[in-house]
Amino acid sequence: MHIRELAIPGAFEFTPRSFPDDRGVFVSPYQSDALFEAVGHRMTVAQTNHSISRRGTIRGIHFADVPPSQAKYVYCPRGALLDVVIDIRVGSPTFGKWDVSRLDAVDCRSVYVPEGVGHGFIALEDDTAMNYLCSTPYNPAGEHGITPMDPKLALPWPADIEPLLSPKDVAAPTLDEALAAGLLPLYSDCLAFYDKLRSS
Repeated sequence: MHIRELAIPGAFEFTPRSFPDDRGVFVSPYQSDALFEAVGHRMTVAQTNHSISRRGTIRGIHFADVPPSQAKYVYCPRGALLDVVIDIRVGSPTFGKWDVSRLDAVDCRSVYVPEGVGHGFIALEDDTAMNYLCSTPYNPAGEHGITPMDPKLALPWPADIEPLLSPKDVAAPTLDEALAAGLLPLYSDCLAFYDKLRSS
């Protein structure tokens, strides 16, 4: 498993080895030892999510209150997508910055999104599937979003694909509006939570 830390500290991209033969291919997108090597603690999987998206569908940018927030380990078993992580942790040295990974069914890459970091993606093909391993159950009261079309963020959505968003994501605030409303997690709270996970 090849591990690459993204430009957002604590977020990682994982590329597993593939084993093709005349029957097809075998690959292991999630390996707990590789994740432990990267982040320094085990990930409890409390819930799995699965989405199917048309070309152009944007899901996100989503995040949750810290603590406990929700770490995610995401991969794309069918189709292709651009996966984006955004540092929305107030006080972080990379606050407002983002990084992107292409996830598809060819390379079988995965992305780990730590607690307190914003996450979203755009489907590049019809019938694109996304699987999520989540560290906590869905908590509607603690869930928030930022509009993926925030011009200040200038996220790397392809210009030749018409974006398709849910009404909830269309109505979400910009990063500056979420900051002013006190919705964003504090970097200090996130660091304390990460330390707690590593010591448990």
